[in-house]
Amino acid sequence: MNGKVDEFGRALVPIRLRAATTSKPVEVPVWIDTGFTGELVLPQRHIEQLGLSESALVSAGLGDGTERVLHAYSCMVEWFGAQKQIEVIASQGTYLLLDVGLLVGHRLKIDYESLELTIE
Repeated sequence: MNGKVDEFGRALVPIRLRAATTSKPVEVPVWIDTGFTGELVLPQRHIEQLGLSESALVSAGLGDGTERVLHAYSCMVEWFGAQKQIEVIASQGTYLLLDVGLLVGHRLKIDYESLELTIE
């Protein structure tokens, strides 16, 4: 899987998401975020646009040391040629974040000189 480093130094990779295996996939660029152990964080507006169903409330420890209860949603992601069901965490922010949970078992290479990103 290939991505890029943009002019602001953000490591981005395109992924395809859908609400269910029968839904039409939507391709979105996501930032690589190695600071969160979940799988994917999406702004609430993207969750609504995809029509995702809420699946759970989860407790999360944030970077500033606070604890929050967050809404999780069920989502399908195309990941290395296969459909994978994941839990998406809703955010009030604007950024789509691909997290460590999807990177486990893969090799992430970010080359800031060539502005290239690969996940193997």
